[in-house]
Amino acid sequence: METRAVTHTDELIDERALSKLKWRCRRGLLENDIFIDRFFRRFESCLTVKQAQGMSALMELSDHDLLDLHLARKTIAQVDADLDRDDVREVLSMLRETR
Repeated sequence: METRAVTHTDELIDERALSKLKWRCRRGLLENDIFIDRFFRRFESCLTVKQAQGMSALMELSDHDLLDLHLARKTIAQVDADLDRDDVREVLSMLRETR
């Protein structure tokens, strides 16, 4: 009988994964870096695997699209319809809370 490790998306992210995510979140626009830094200062101790997946998905965007989302100048669907998911919407809401 094979045993597989199951990752539950509601579990807290571990320190190594958090460190990698923070590194991945470094951006070219200072404004994005400021918003993301505030996000981590507020939520890093309670960040879940699901939220980390949402943040990773947002990091695939260009700096300008990310800033437009954060400032609500565009919707997720306008930027990338594939990102219109629960995890991404949740993280975007969290990013906006830190303004």
